[in-house]
Amino acid sequence: METSTIQLSKETKKKISSFGAKGESYEDILLRLYKSAVERQLHDFLYKEDDNFISIEKALNKAKKKWQK
Repeated sequence: METSTIQLSKETKKKISSFGAKGESYEDILLRLYKSAVERQLHDFLYKEDDNFISIEKALNKAKKKWQK
């Protein structure tokens, strides 16, 4: 895998390292944080409500009421 170097302040590096476990690389930490951010974005998208959308939770409840056994 090709690598790259990025510049971080020592404060930012310290903050990132606080999310890591012993022996975990910065790459591992950042990939885990990225995965979490993507999952959060998907969650926020699926559960948002505005004029054109209702949350999945409300849609499921509505469907259960409409199609009761």
